[in-house]
Amino acid sequence: QVQLVESGGGLVQAGGSLRLSCAASGRTFSSYAMGWFRQAPRKEREFVAAISWSGGSTYYADSVKGRFTISRDNVKNTVYLQMTSLKPEDTAVYYCAADNSRWTRGIHTTPLEYGYWGQGTQVTVSS
Repeated sequence: QVQLVESGGGLVQAGGSLRLSCAASGRTFSSYAMGWFRQAPRKEREFVAAISWSGGSTYYADSVKGRFTISRDNVKNTVYLQMTSLKPEDTAVYYCAADNSRWTRGIHTTPLEYGYWGQGTQVTVSS
């Protein structure tokens, strides 16, 4: 069982930066691949970025590639999403999630492949 709590959201002007954090409970965090998703009003939840359980592999949605960086600290049980060059279209509730299974090979990009979710943190980018 993994419990996740996001923080770091807020209001920022276009071109600005934010760093989201996701703190996980439990001693098994380091064995789960982790992902960030976002959901804007009236839109489906969409994949943003993911990182393997070891931290050795990462994957990004095309819309954020080159602007966002996902990382993890398995000692602090935390995964991060550094967001730079923010755009108004990045406005959404951001969720972190842990994969359905431990020691997963590869990286998953669809919500159904993640079994544990945080409550979300709002990111608003003004133009």
